[in-house]
Amino acid sequence: MNSDKVKNGNNEAEDSDDSCGDESASYTTNSTTSRSKSPSSSTRSKRRGRRSTKSKPKSRAAYKYDTFVKENHGANIFGVAFNTLLGKEEPQVFATAGSNRVTVYECPRQGGMQLLHCYADPDPDEVFYTCAWSYDLKTSAPLLAAAGYRGVIRVIDIEQNEAVGNYIGHGQAINELKFHPHKLQLLLSGSKDHAIRLWNIQSHVCIAILGGVEGHRDEVLSIDFNMRGDRIVSSGMDHSLKLWCLNTPEFHHKIELSNTFSQEKSTLPFPTVTKHFPDFSTRDIHRNYVDCVQWFGNFVLSKSCENAIVCWKPGQLHQSFEQVKPSDSSCTIIAEFEYDECEIWFVRFGFNPWQKVIALGNQQGKVYVWELDPSDPEGAVMTTLSNTRSVSTVRQIAFSRDASVLVYVCDDATVWRWNRRQAAAI
Repeated sequence: MNSDKVKNGNNEAEDSDDSCGDESASYTTNSTTSRSKSPSSSTRSKRRGRRSTKSKPKSRAAYKYDTFVKENHGANIFGVAFNTLLGKEEPQVFATAGSNRVTVYECPRQGGMQLLHCYADPDPDEVFYTCAWSYDLKTSAPLLAAAGYRGVIRVIDIEQNEAVGNYIGHGQAINELKFHPHKLQLLLSGSKDHAIRLWNIQSHVCIAILGGVEGHRDEVLSIDFNMRGDRIVSSGMDHSLKLWCLNTPEFHHKIELSNTFSQEKSTLPFPTVTKHFPDFSTRDIHRNYVDCVQWFGNFVLSKSCENAIVCWKPGQLHQSFEQVKPSDSSCTIIAEFEYDECEIWFVRFGFNPWQKVIALGNQQGKVYVWELDPSDPEGAVMTTLSNTRSVSTVRQIAFSRDASVLVYVCDDATVWRWNRRQAAAI
């Protein structure tokens, strides 16, 4: 892997206490944050015709430091994900992905972190990059999917601490996993082999492969379903962002077929569909690896190694997605959320499930938080969270279901918890 993505950790294990100190916060709108040092930054700003950002009243940071722990493997932790499928009164549970382990924690209401489970892959050379939550449709048992360096997807029954599904199909490492927002048996994977695959983890089949003729030309780094689950956005090392539609008769048929398909009863393999042509593709947003992408309603949030998260949409502002032709690569920039000192790849932002807060960490252990107004993305206020002992690259951030807890993971094997202040609760 690229040296910026994999760095050495140490083998020390420790817990923290509140003596680490509180957070510090700076207050600014995204219009005053320093631009990226990318050579093309000035030309990009002129071409996009960015509108001025509205100022918001200043206030203290919405999150307060709680605690951190250090995992004893001492290696980079690349992924973190909350189980947002649990009910409001159920415990707040999240998982981390680093080394050959996925580790599950609970965030007690009174603070702290409690270790619940730890799954170690049978192969000591595995390095997990990503994890995602679902549940068994028959038993309702929580399931955790994890994948990484070896290109094998493990679906783990957390309560039994064993893999109940192993999916091999990608030729190289898997960089991200996402479950369908409604059909939780459907799992999406993006890989170093340039392809995206859609799996059914109940029937254990690969439904579709997205890639090929007009697919990504390099590693797929990030993928996401929209809220309806009928569109996918993907991004990669080829600097491109691509949109793929699943609301076609062929895809509907294949998904329904996958729900009833039995490999034991069938003499033929599942008829996997291959989609070579995305429904939209652009390279006009970023000039470097695009390592994180998520939907924001009908808009898209994406970032590269250029010190800015960009909010954009395909086509012109007034056009619906259906009106944008596949041959049209034009797009409209809605807003840019700028930050400092994050010029390496595989650093992923977190997005509150209610779509009101974005958070991203940098190479110095600092976290930037943007409070969004969904009706006016340009009007976001940025604050920063920092702690004197948080000094390593922040790889990924996750929010709890109600956004009351923010968790991030770092290259030095640490896991950090911050709590939303009561006065700022959503």
